[in-house]
Amino acid sequence: MTENPLVIFTPSGKRGRFPVGTPVLTAARQLGVDLDSVCGGRGICSKCQITPGVGDFAKHGLHVEADALSAWNKVEARYDEKRGLKAGRRLGCQATVQKDVVIDVPAESQVHRQVVRKRAELRDIVINPSTKLYYVEVKEPDMHDPSGDLERLRDALHDQWELENVAADLHILQEMQPVLRKGDWKVTVAIHLGDHENNPRIMHIWPGFYDGTIYGLAVDLGSTTIAAHLCDLQTGEVIASSGVMNPQIRFGEDLMSRVSYSMMNAGGAAEMTQAVREGMNALFTQIGIEANIDKSLIVDAVFVCNPVMHHLLLGIDPFELGQAPFALATSNALRLRADDLDLNIHESARVYLLPCIAGHVGADAAAVALSEHPNHSDDLVLIVDVGTNAEILLGNREKVLACSSPTGPAFEGAQISSGQRAAPGAIERVEIDPATKLPRFKVIGCDMWSDEDGFEAMIAQTGVTGICGSGIIEMVAEMRIHGILDAPGLIGSPEQTGSAAVFADGRTYSYLVYDGTPLGGPKITVTNRDIREIQMAKAALYSGARLLMDKFGVEKVDRVVLAGAFGAHISNKHAMVLGMIPDVPLDKVTSAGNAAGTGARIALLNREARAEIEETVRQIHKVETAIEPRFQEHFVNASAIPNAVDPFPLLRSIVDLPTRTFNSGGEAEGRGGRRRRRG
Repeated sequence: MTENPLVIFTPSGKRGRFPVGTPVLTAARQLGVDLDSVCGGRGICSKCQITPGVGDFAKHGLHVEADALSAWNKVEARYDEKRGLKAGRRLGCQATVQKDVVIDVPAESQVHRQVVRKRAELRDIVINPSTKLYYVEVKEPDMHDPSGDLERLRDALHDQWELENVAADLHILQEMQPVLRKGDWKVTVAIHLGDHENNPRIMHIWPGFYDGTIYGLAVDLGSTTIAAHLCDLQTGEVIASSGVMNPQIRFGEDLMSRVSYSMMNAGGAAEMTQAVREGMNALFTQIGIEANIDKSLIVDAVFVCNPVMHHLLLGIDPFELGQAPFALATSNALRLRADDLDLNIHESARVYLLPCIAGHVGADAAAVALSEHPNHSDDLVLIVDVGTNAEILLGNREKVLACSSPTGPAFEGAQISSGQRAAPGAIERVEIDPATKLPRFKVIGCDMWSDEDGFEAMIAQTGVTGICGSGIIEMVAEMRIHGILDAPGLIGSPEQTGSAAVFADGRTYSYLVYDGTPLGGPKITVTNRDIREIQMAKAALYSGARLLMDKFGVEKVDRVVLAGAFGAHISNKHAMVLGMIPDVPLDKVTSAGNAAGTGARIALLNREARAEIEETVRQIHKVETAIEPRFQEHFVNASAIPNAVDPFPLLRSIVDLPTRTFNSGGEAEGRGGRRRRRG
């Protein structure tokens, strides 16, 4: 008997097998996938739009055929004729499963929209942007002075503002003469000065005195999310911040999956480039609407991103980044025009990409260095930018080392059975009662704990939908603290743990966090497979940090800075119990928030900072984890919770971690005994 087709949904990662002919919307509902529908599947509301993938998906071991879903039907054709479907989109209520398929649920089709937490951190920044406004009075043309209008505008800029050799693009020449006359020879010009007062160029021209402002974008282009901060270039004020899911997720949640997609599918890199540029333009439109501004007033943009995203943004095939020696097409900072990248802002807006440090340590890590200045630190600081691909910096005034570590998307809720991204209804805080061994929790969008009176009423709109990254970290750490989980990563039986929340789940045990089925919601559990995913992610993170410490010749660091939007929501104690970060006093673990985004804003608002980071990057020494033999040794040791070898004395002075293991019933710490095979 032929096996039913496999359906995999992204970005949730949920999957299942369904009979041929099952509507995508039905499959989504049965799996608990967050796919909206208002009209009851009649093809009227269009809320259930999905995007099927085609080609090889190495991460999932699938090849998806073009006919994996049923052919376009009359309902979809009628809707497309009336309102229009985006290219590649289908209606989930109409498209039916025919073969194995990977289906992306775009943000606008999700009931519980992503909460992109990459907010703008408060920071004092010296305002000296690369684009500024200048008001000038221009000499009128004279029969005795045959010079052109542009030449007399350039003379005015020189005489009144000491600007030398000002150039202008063709579009300025096309609109300049009527503007000069409308303003009675008095105009305001926006001029891009460059980074070092070189080659100033007229960007825009207004008649008379323009009493408005101009804007710039600081963009953090991540593997999972794209966040943008719209800034007033005159005051430095953040006018609006917004974010969207990176639409490339449908090609793979982690970077190497996307590199594999480009390798295995002709035109795959170009497809991903188009997707990310379209996603950014949608974000820029959204942020313009939120701020109530004309996008043509956005004249400057700064981008930070990891090397794979850097290449895909630029339209460069990331093939070489998928194999040693992981060569970048260029590691230098880039200065481009918006139309080079098909960006829908001012037609000649300038774009600056921060330099990359090396093959897998990108411009996002450079932005973190610009924001946090490890090279100016008197003490030894470890900076960890937690994300799908973690960037790690270790340094002080003596030197700075850097590496990247492939943590994967588990910390962001992906590949976790009840995992989800941060959205209303997601569990984000967890505590386990030491006596009953039962959990209580908080969800995004509600300040009450789950065991408080009125909690169910407060979450009536969202329900409890899953566990996000900060929640799964606290969940696993609390299970370890209270003896439900042992150091090697096994959940004990109800008898071993003394918890009624533990239940048999195949050949292992799982832990019940919340049973929402009486209210029509999901049953939220933590399985041994979930534990393993978290162990792999945190081991990769810790191993990268430990490797840098080896290279620095130290056994400990003075302080730890958690960077990244996700890092701002991690509990210091729980991160250390898990073994994500080295052993330091808890008050020496701080959050820098979205440090990469802050670095992008600094580079946007202060052009001298661009020269500074370009010089700093040249001084940072890159450590390639892929070729370091000790990385694997550290990884194996770091798979235990918190670690099989490193003693974590400071942590153990404040937290009493049980030493019992569940596979042998013994009292040995993480390395003792034979591991039970996982089912």
